[in-house]
Amino acid sequence: MASLTLRNIVKDYAALRVIHGIDLDVAEGEFVVFVGPSGCGKSTLLRIIAGLDQPTAGNIFIDGVRVNERTAAERGLAMVFQSYALYPHMTVRQNLAFGLENQRMKQEEINRRIAEAARMLQIEHLLARKPGQLSGGQRQRVAIGRTVTREPGIFLFDEPLSNLDAELRVQMRVELSTLHKRLASTMIYVTHDQTEAMTMADRIVVLRGGRVEQAGSPLELYNHPANRFVAGFIGSPRMNFLSGRVTGIFETSVCVAVDGLPEITIPGVMADGVGEEITLGIRPEHVGLTDSGGLPAMVELVEHMGGESFVYLVLASGDRIVVRSPGQTRLTTGTVAQAVIGDGVQLFRRTEGEPALARSMP
Repeated sequence: MASLTLRNIVKDYAALRVIHGIDLDVAEGEFVVFVGPSGCGKSTLLRIIAGLDQPTAGNIFIDGVRVNERTAAERGLAMVFQSYALYPHMTVRQNLAFGLENQRMKQEEINRRIAEAARMLQIEHLLARKPGQLSGGQRQRVAIGRTVTREPGIFLFDEPLSNLDAELRVQMRVELSTLHKRLASTMIYVTHDQTEAMTMADRIVVLRGGRVEQAGSPLELYNHPANRFVAGFIGSPRMNFLSGRVTGIFETSVCVAVDGLPEITIPGVMADGVGEEITLGIRPEHVGLTDSGGLPAMVELVEHMGGESFVYLVLASGDRIVVRSPGQTRLTTGTVAQAVIGDGVQLFRRTEGEPALARSMP
């Protein structure tokens, strides 16, 4: 395993800048996920790390050694692509052996590595088959196995599960997480699926427009998003947002007002001044439903998930919110519900990219 350091990485395509001075440190053995909307630069950044693209400016260090001028083959990395990239005329064993044979590795060592990777990924019974005889999940295991046999310093994954169906994606997430624990290897994983990021990562790097919006553990990003963009991107269903204003500032809290809601006191936050326009963020699990005494709201849609329900409400102000309700609900579209705002309210400056309001307490 190896560490990775990026310093002021910039990437331009002619007059278009797609990566804007990214700094990042990835520790040995860490599982880091790059996540963000399409076009945010995550795959470009991965290709720069791999040596498939060159940065316009900045430096890349692997184990403290600058590798900008090293080719992809010389960096000691291995990459798994979305398309599997298997040789269709070769058997699974031949696909696993191909890169090692090109390195003129001894056959005894090749056989050892193939046997270990096949056992680890449970593809021993597939070694004589060709890719056309495999399912999507089996092909992905073979693609991962090809990187495992190389014993790279860093594994790179570029949306490897996006071609799989929902059930296989869940299964492969578990298998990749298990593989990481078993190998204790450094892994960098690119996805647009924040569920994959939350369930697999030691640390998530949220990208937007070629910049890092926030980097931290999954729960750190979920509980303490740096700004409204991160708050809205991490979490499913997404965080509810309501427009409001600051009506009072105290030593360890602020008081805010939102149309249609009673004033809310929020501890641990500092605002700039009374009258400041802000946005309240409320996770769906922090909104409750009650029989009486809550805020009247029209039920717009109910999604029954079995063990929980997502209830989409329209408040009297016209704002829409989603409630994550445990168990099953009798509410139906067009009925009136009573919503209760619980703990966990967060405040953000009105502009989406601006930092969250400073916390006065840790």
